Amino acid sequence: MKHRLLSGLLAVVLVLGLAPGALAAPPAEAEAAQVLAALDIMVGDENGDLALERTITRAEFTKMTVAASTSRDTVGDAVAVKPYPDVPQNHWAAPYIKAAVDLNLVQGDLYGNFNPDQKITLAEGVTILLRLLGYTDSDFTGMWPAGQMAQYRALDLDEGVSCGQNDFMTRRDALYLFYNLMITKDKNGSYYLNTLEPTLNLVNASGQLDRVALINSAMEGPVVASRNWQSQLPFSAASAQVYRNGSSSTLGSIQDQDVVYWSESMRTIWAYSDKVTGTLEAVSPSASAPTSVKVAGKTYEIETTSAAYELSDLGSYSVGDRVTLLLGRNGGVAALGQAQTDSNLIYGVITKVENLTYDDGDDGSYAARTITVVATDGNAYQYQCDIKSLEEGDLVRVVAGEDKLEVKRLTEAHLSGKVNGAATKLGDYTLAGDIQIIDTYKECTPIRIYPDRLAGMEITEDMVRYYVLNSDGEITHLILDDATGDIHEYGVITDVVEINVGLMVSSTYTYDIGGQPQVFSSDSTIYNLHVGGCQVRRESDSSVERLYNLTEQRLESISISDNVAVGNNRREYALADQVTVYVYQDGEYLLSSLSKIAEGNYSLTGWYDKSESAGGRIRVIVAR
Repeated sequence: MKHRLLSGLLAVVLVLGLAPGALAAPPAEAEAAQVLAALDIMVGDENGDLALERTITRAEFTKMTVAASTSRDTVGDAVAVKPYPDVPQNHWAAPYIKAAVDLNLVQGDLYGNFNPDQKITLAEGVTILLRLLGYTDSDFTGMWPAGQMAQYRALDLDEGVSCGQNDFMTRRDALYLFYNLMITKDKNGSYYLNTLEPTLNLVNASGQLDRVALINSAMEGPVVASRNWQSQLPFSAASAQVYRNGSSSTLGSIQDQDVVYWSESMRTIWAYSDKVTGTLEAVSPSASAPTSVKVAGKTYEIETTSAAYELSDLGSYSVGDRVTLLLGRNGGVAALGQAQTDSNLIYGVITKVENLTYDDGDDGSYAARTITVVATDGNAYQYQCDIKSLEEGDLVRVVAGEDKLEVKRLTEAHLSGKVNGAATKLGDYTLAGDIQIIDTYKECTPIRIYPDRLAGMEITEDMVRYYVLNSDGEITHLILDDATGDIHEYGVITDVVEINVGLMVSSTYTYDIGGQPQVFSSDSTIYNLHVGGCQVRRESDSSVERLYNLTEQRLESISISDNVAVGNNRREYALADQVTVYVYQDGEYLLSSLSKIAEGNYSLTGWYDKSESAGGRIRVIVAR
C-alpha cells in the first residue's frame, strides 16, 4: 500500500496535492531515500545525512513540494520582493515559498505570515500534496481536514508514515509521504511520477516504480578517470557513495581509464573498468557518422559524442588500427584509451575456429584464420590467429596489446575445496574481489557466473579446469567444468514412447522448453525416462545430446523474496535464478511464472538436478 496526504487548508496552513494509487508493498527506507534523491526532492547534507529523526519545518517541506512539482525547473535563485513579511528576500527558502504561493500550493496564516521555521503537521502536509495531485479545497466537504485525511488513507499515501493527523512530521514521515506521492494517481488518473517525468514512464500500470530507469536518468557523465578527474565533478567525491562494476566500493578503488558516472543529488559515483583492445575492423554506418564499431570480432555501440569523433574520419583512428575501447555502463564505447598489457590479458575457452574475410581498409579484403574465445569476463572475442594446432574447446591465455597478439594454449590445472558461505574462499584460497568465473560444458558456449553462486558448494577437482592466482595468492580467474548445471536448459517431459520388442529398440520423448514443444528420439537406445521435470544437454551445434530426468519433490510453499521453496519434508530448497514454472491444466503444461503461481491456490511439485552442496537448484516447478 502507499501513503496518502491530507488536503485543503484553512488560512493558517500550507497547501499541496494528492491522488488515487495502486496497492504496493511499503518501500524500504533506503529505497525511498534513493528515489527522492534521484529526483532531487530530498537530499542530505554534504555528508549525505538526511536527518530523518528531526522534525521538518514549513520552509523545508515547501522546498520539497516545489522540487516535486512540474514547475521545479523554473525556480530561480532569488526573488524580487519578499513573499511574506516574515520571509525576507534573502531567506534561503524565499524562491521556493514564492513559487509555491504562485502555484496555489501553500498559503500563510490569518495574520499574513508564513512562519517558515514553524513545524508542519501531517494534516498540513497532506493538504499540500493533495493539491499537487490536482485536488482543490472544494473537492472535500465538512470541516478541514477530515475529507483530506480520508482521501489520504484512500489513496494509500499513509504507507510508512508514523505520525498522526495533528502531529508534527519528521523528515522520515516526509520522506515516505513524497515517495508515496510518486506512485499515486493524480485526479486525472495518471501516476504522479509519470506526469513529473513524462518521457520516462517510470511507473507501470500496476503502480510499480522502475528504480533502475529513474537512477539511469539521474546519472551524469561519463568522464575517464585520470590524474584530475575528480575536479570535473560538481561535488566533493570524498563523501560520495562509490560503486565499481556494480559492487559497493571505495574512491581509492577507481583506477586510471575507468569510466565514471555520477549523480550530484544522490552523491553517488559509479565506475566501470571494462576495456577491449583489438583491431578496428569496421565502422558503421559510415566513417563520417559512426554509431557502432567492430573490434576483435564484436560490435559495440558508441555511447558518447567524443568517442564518435575519435572513431570518425575526423578523429585519430581508422580501420585496421589497434584500438582500446573504454566501455561504459551499457557496454558501449564511452571513450578511447591506452592499451595496457595487464588489462588486456584474458583467459578463456576457444569456442570456434574459422576462416573469415576482413576489410583491409583500402577498398579490399583478405582472409584470415580466426578464433573466437569466450573469456572469464563472459564476453566473446575474436582474434586473427594462424596457430594451426588450436582447436575448439582449448583453454587459452590471450595478450592483446597495441602492437602484438599472443595466444597460448593452457594445460588444465585442477583444485578442490569447499566455498565458504560468504563466497570469499575456495578451500585454502581467497577469491579476489574482482574474480572472473565461467562455467563450461564441452564445446558449448560458456556462461559467466558470480562467486555467490558457489557459496557453500563442495568443489571437486573434476569441476575445475583452470585457475589463476595473483601476487597475493588470490584466485583471479576460474574456469569451471559443468560445476553449477546453469549452462543447461530445463523443462518437462510430457510424453514418453519406449519400444523394446525383439530386435526393435527405439525411444521418442516429447518435452517442453520455454513453452516450445520439442521431440528427442533414438532408433537404437532407450533412456528410461519418465514424464516430469528434465534437463536438456546440447551439443556445440545446439542439437540435443540427451535428456535427463530431475529429482521430484513435493512443495508446501515458495518464498520469492528469499528465493527458496519449502518441501513437504519441512526442508528448504534453493530455487534456480531462472526457475521454469508451468501450470498443468486440462492435460497441458502452460508456461507461467513464480509471481503468478504465488498468488493462486495450487498444489506444487518441484524438480532439482542435484544436491545443493553440489550446486543443485530446483529447476522446474509445476503447479496443479
